[in-house]
Order: sequence, then structure tokens, then C-alpha cells
Amino acid sequence: MKLVVIEAPAKRDTLKKYLGNGYEVFATKGHIRDLPAKSFAIDLNNNFEPHYEDNPDKKQLISELKKKAKSADEVLIATDPDREGEAISWHVAHVLGLDPNTKCRIQFNEISKKAVLKALTEPRVIDLNLVNAQQARRVMDRIVGYKLSPILSKKIAPKLSAGRVQSVALKLVVDREKEIENFKPEEYWTVTAEHEKDNVKFKSSLTSYKNKKIKISNKEEVEKILSEIKGKDFVISQIKKTHTKSHAPAPFTTSTMQQDALNKLGMSLKRTTVSAQELYEGVEVKGEGKIALITYIRTDSTRVSIDAQNACRDYIAQKFGANYVPAKPNIYATKKNAQDAHEAIRPISMQMTPEMVKDSLTKDNYRLYKLIYERFMASQMNEAQYSNVSVSIDVNDYNFKASGRTMEFAGYTAVYKEYVDEEKQEAGKLPKLEEGEKVTVLNIKEEQKFTKPPARYTEASLVKAMEEKGIGRPATYAATVTILTARNYCTKEGKALVPTELGRKITDYLDKFFHGVINVKFTAHMENRLDDIAENKDDWHDVVDSFWQGFKGLLAKADASSLTMKSQPVETDIICEKCGHKMVIREGRYGKFLGCSNFPKCRNIKPLEDDTKKPVGKCPNCGKNVYAVRSKRGKTFYACEDRDGCNFMSWDIPTGEKCPKCGKYLIRKGKKIKCSACDYEVNTAE
Repeated sequence: MKLVVIEAPAKRDTLKKYLGNGYEVFATKGHIRDLPAKSFAIDLNNNFEPHYEDNPDKKQLISELKKKAKSADEVLIATDPDREGEAISWHVAHVLGLDPNTKCRIQFNEISKKAVLKALTEPRVIDLNLVNAQQARRVMDRIVGYKLSPILSKKIAPKLSAGRVQSVALKLVVDREKEIENFKPEEYWTVTAEHEKDNVKFKSSLTSYKNKKIKISNKEEVEKILSEIKGKDFVISQIKKTHTKSHAPAPFTTSTMQQDALNKLGMSLKRTTVSAQELYEGVEVKGEGKIALITYIRTDSTRVSIDAQNACRDYIAQKFGANYVPAKPNIYATKKNAQDAHEAIRPISMQMTPEMVKDSLTKDNYRLYKLIYERFMASQMNEAQYSNVSVSIDVNDYNFKASGRTMEFAGYTAVYKEYVDEEKQEAGKLPKLEEGEKVTVLNIKEEQKFTKPPARYTEASLVKAMEEKGIGRPATYAATVTILTARNYCTKEGKALVPTELGRKITDYLDKFFHGVINVKFTAHMENRLDDIAENKDDWHDVVDSFWQGFKGLLAKADASSLTMKSQPVETDIICEKCGHKMVIREGRYGKFLGCSNFPKCRNIKPLEDDTKKPVGKCPNCGKNVYAVRSKRGKTFYACEDRDGCNFMSWDIPTGEKCPKCGKYLIRKGKKIKCSACDYEVNTAE
């Protein structure tokens, strides 16, 4: 009997189907040996030697594993095919006392019969370069966590934690919020003409004056233009016809899957990660038993195997016809700093269509599998082809543009359409037009607009930014981003991530004292150094030492500084029922609360209740009262009392009045009344 050791119990039944009776499968349920949870366990004076211990909650499991390994003819370790999985293999081998030169490691990118049986024929020794890359990351993260977190807790608020990558991700969110707050909207106007010919309506937009691009800044300029074009002939001066092609998107990487799952399906990072893991490990499918549906889910590569590529091309030809299959297979470039250790995320078999397994899957699993399946199929299909028409229309010295787009060949879009913002929708069809022709004008519309600040990050766009900037890796994206909300450093408004007051304080403090190491450039540099360890270019001790030498000086300087960002207690008239002293408003990790001023002799605390009995403003939509409301995360927002009918909400206090400049609602900001949309503001004595 041969023993195959894996990580996740969910894979066991899937693997047993392919391995047969001569094998037993044992799951470690993740790490069985690691740095202890409650001590530093890194010897800074001895080349950063880590002190590993068997996980306390895995003692029984380790005992059982040792018994099975002792009676097995051979032990094969089949943990996940990444650095973390390689490290787990190394720890398993250590616990079992296996010779490090033994070819005991097998790996597969997909849990299919072909891949598993092939892996059995190609055992190898454990790759210590991958193990050391993981060790270096683990040691650096432990150093940051244990050395920096106490300083944050001392200088800002108790029980705070910092992370090497997490803190940089938080900085991105905070910096974006500051951009939004400091953004000054600029007024501009658009002029659009509506036309009709042969019962087809179309629009043209003013773009230039005397062959120079026009920018309209105010109402006066608009009125001047309208006075010069109203009632005048709109004449077609030029018609351009072109043909364009749109190439199919690459198959999914971890980050692109996470982005599309949020944008198209509304699935959070956590839901996407859970569903993808289940689809990879195996799900019960009627008539098939437990089978895996997709390849390994933590990857930054767009590469696919030739077998998978050919199978997909054959399926496309069969389903759509040969004209949908490119003459040469589509191959996609993988970004420069990618590890490229695994294939892109794809279905294991094109024959296992989403509709075939729909009744066996949960709603999330079905929708995600369908997205992955269709994205992969589209990636191997021909380009979509379009016929484009651009029409130039002159009126006096002004020029309007109209455009139309007609699909000539659907190509990959027959299967998959990329996510497009509402404001970037495709142009429609135009009627048949001729140069020199006068076109009917039904209406001319002017519209006031204001430039918009950059959008807040969503979980998906933050992952995209992290990938583009080289921060983190596929296996860490989801955990890094979700921890920001779990620790109350950010909250969610719809899909958007908004930094809390606590999150902003942490970022401001780190910017002041640790900017040299907690920044995008340095963090990306360290990711590249970890890659160098994995590729046997650098010794992991040297990489950690280079980090520590710069970091320890910053720690000493921050710790010695008298600067603190702790919120000072605010005295209230509320009396502590336990000791008779006054209660004060304090701020902790999860927001503000009431605590006894006689602390630490009296440790009485209670929630800080909102004063919801007094209205703070008027609703700009319906005129009813607006009240302050405290969210579950401790953040205050303002909502109309008519929560069912009106449902108005704002993060600022509305005055109930409209902006005289743009018509949007006004808000109260300290001693100023400001517009919620444009740059209008006035001072008030209140």
C-alpha cells in the first residue's frame, strides 16, 4: 500500500477514484508544522533561524499520519503545486523523518485521471529553493507582525496588527480616498444634436471649432455656440469607413478571475475563492461521483497545455464551425514578473459543459464555472470583426461627429463578452449617409457636467492594482484584501472600499516612520527578491538580512518618538453605574465606546449609543428628517427617516437645499455649506 499525502480533505474522494485500491490518501488539513502562534520564534542573532513546532491542534492527526506512513510501502506527498504547498511537503517530510533526497514529491496542475497518473510516474525531490522562498516570506512577515504591531498598538490604539503587504494595500486605499477628497471638479459642457433619416435616429457630438478641439467651460460659451448653430444647416463633410478586429481575451489568471467574478457576477473575493477551491478540489456530479472541474486556481500565467488547447479548438469547430477556429492557436504573453509556475485557470474537460453540471452545483459554483469555461473557450476562438463608420458634420465653423459600429463576425463574442462600463457602451448603427448631404436636426441638447474624481477601489480593482504594481502574489491577493475589512481598517460602501478613521491613522503613522519599507516600490522589490530565491539566484538569509538592516533602524526611531496618534478620552455626563465616576468616550480597534474614567481600577465599558432622537438635517429628495445612524463597523452616516420610500443616505449631513450652481444637494462640512457634487461652497457662522 502506498500513502499519498494531500492538504485538503475535499480532494480525497476525487483522488481515490483515479488512484485505485493500491493507494491510501491522507489529508493534513493545511500546515502541520509552523512558527508558533504566540511567540516570535525567529533568532535574529543566528541567521534568522526559524523555530518551527508541530501545530498543537494537529497532534492527533500527526500521530495518525506517522502510523500510516510507517506501514506504507512508499510515501508520496502531493500538496498544492505552489511555494506554500512545497513548504508543507517539506514539513511533512521532516515530521515523518524522510530522507530529503528521496523522490517523494509529486504534483499535478489539475485533479484529472491523466494528470494524477502522470504525476505518479514523475516523483521528484522536494524543491528547497521554493521552500526557502516561502521561508523568507514567512520570516519577514513574522518580523513585521511582531515588531511593528506593538508600536502601532502603543501609538494609535490597542490590539492593532500590521502586515508587510497588507499595510501597502491599505495605503493604496487611503491614498485613493485622499485623492478623491482633494479633487476639485471642473465644469464642462457638452452639445449633442439628434438627427433622423429613414426612420433611424442617431446622435452627433460637438468636437471642434475651426479644426481645433473645443472645450466648453461655462453656460455663456454654450449659449454663444447655440446662437451660431441653431437653425443652420448640418452638412456631412466626410464619411470614413474602416474595419476593425477585437482579439479574444486571455484565459483567467487568479486576479482576472477575481475581477470578472466581482464585475460580472457580483461575487466578493471570499465567495470567489471558496467557489474556485471547491471546483478545483472536486464536487459531486450526478452520474460521475466526485470530480474536479477546473485546474489549479492560484496562478499568474496565461499559458495552457497543448492538449487542452487542441481539445478546446476541436470543441469550438464542432459547436460553432471551423471559421471560429484561428489558423494558429492563440498564445498569450505572460507578464514579466509572473512566476508562471502553472497553467491558466481552465476547465479540465471541454466535454463537461456548465449545463451538464448545473443541477449538481451550488449557484455560485455554477456561475463561476460557467465564467471560467466560457472565458477559456473564447480565448481559443477567432477575433470579432466590425465595420465602423465615422461621420463628420459641419455647421458654420463647428464640427460634430457621429459614429456607428456594426458587427460583421461575432468570433469569440459569441461565447464571451468582456466587462464594459455603462459609459463605454458600443456605438449603434447609422443610416445610409452621403457626403454633402444635409441631415435633419430634431433637437440640440446642451448638458452641464463636472469632471469626476478617481473611483474608489473595489476588492477586484485593488487586486488588479496590486498585481500591476507587483505587490503580493496570486496565493495572497484574497487574504490580503479581505483582512482590511476584517480588521476594521476599511469598510464597504456597496462594492467600494472606504478607509476607516483607524485605517487612515495607521497609514499616516506608517508614512511618517516607515515609508522606506512600507511602500509600493520597496514591497514589489522584495517580491522580486523572493522570486530570485525560488530560482536559486539568492540565499534566503541574505534577502531577509537586507530587509532587517533597514527595518530595525526605523523601528527604533518610531519607538523612541514621543509622537502619538491616540485619541484622547472625551468626558461625558454619563455616570458609571459600577463606581460612580464619569464615563468617557474612548476609541478602540472597532470604533468608539464608553469607558469608565476610573480605569484601570474600574473596567466598566458599554457601547456608545447614537443620538437618533434628534434630526440633524433635511432630506434633499423628499424633505423629511434625516438622522445620524451608526453602522455595524462603528461609522456614522445620515439617512432619511423614510427608509422604505425614499431611502436617501449620505456620509455627510445634508442641509435639504439644492446647489444653485449644479442642482445637486448641499451638505454641511464644519463651518461651510458645500455642494455634494461640484465646487460650490459658502461659509456659515454656525
